[in-house]
Amino acid sequence: MKTILSKLFEHRQLDREEAKEVLLDISSGKYNHVQVASFATVFNMRHITLGELEGFRDALLELCVPLDINGMDTIDIVGTGGDGKNTFNISTTAAFVMAGAGYKVTKHGSYGVSSAVGSSNVLMELGYEFTNNGDILRRHLEEAGICFLHAPLFHPAMKEVVPVRKQLGMKTFFNMLGPLVNPVQPRYQLFGTFSLELARMYQYIMQQTGRQFTIVYALDGYDEISLTGDAKIRTSESERLISPEDLGLPQLSAKDLYGGETNEEAASILLSVLKNEATKAQQQVVIANAGLAIQCIHPNRPIADCIEEARESILSGNALQVFKKLIEY
Repeated sequence: MKTILSKLFEHRQLDREEAKEVLLDISSGKYNHVQVASFATVFNMRHITLGELEGFRDALLELCVPLDINGMDTIDIVGTGGDGKNTFNISTTAAFVMAGAGYKVTKHGSYGVSSAVGSSNVLMELGYEFTNNGDILRRHLEEAGICFLHAPLFHPAMKEVVPVRKQLGMKTFFNMLGPLVNPVQPRYQLFGTFSLELARMYQYIMQQTGRQFTIVYALDGYDEISLTGDAKIRTSESERLISPEDLGLPQLSAKDLYGGETNEEAASILLSVLKNEATKAQQQVVIANAGLAIQCIHPNRPIADCIEEARESILSGNALQVFKKLIEY
């Protein structure tokens, strides 16, 4: 690690294979926590390169616990986190809305590190029991339309990094990796990123996979469609700016999206949206993200129709039923 750190401190870059090897070594426990923390913080002082990001991704996918879903087409809605906005769990809530609209969802997520409450925190609070048992997860997917892939169970080699990330308490390059290493590697993905530069790298990486994707970066810093201003949207075919008006929805303020500081507060907001008891702003930002996810699957469908489909999932009670089934199973 001393050699690697010296190279990085001299502003040199790792190639793809070097990046892969160092993360494999970190995962095997070869380095102590001080060395790992030093390595992680380098990328907070300079931008990660495409080769480094690809190498880190290669390592995590190689070490990942596989999950066979029998060729089923699914979607994931996931953000990098690390935007510092402390919103409620918009992507997780939108995942239930997607499943309520009839789409199969393989949601990948973990505990909050740089935010108060992550997707795993809120689902644990609501009574969901994490597992990497393929039979159970396939049953969740078939009967509830959604399963949750708790990252620590599918990336056990990363246990060496967890205490370092918790102690640092800020975004690191591991935030950049999470959305890219869903064990299923689903056919469709809606990504949110915390920077425009990272969105460009995601676009390049995903173009090599041949899968359908939509990448979101809100120009005021959110890693999702926030409705607080314009957002940059990237797909395999196009790049465009969209505004709340383009989605047929009103512009919101940051306070409308506040997620609270505790698991209990976050869980309460998620349930209130699914029960159609949330504030208008909370409901609108969820259906905006779910609508964009629907359009990722159906790129030729007008966004207004996709938004309406997402809204109907809540109004019909289908999204809430999906949640109840998942917890029941």
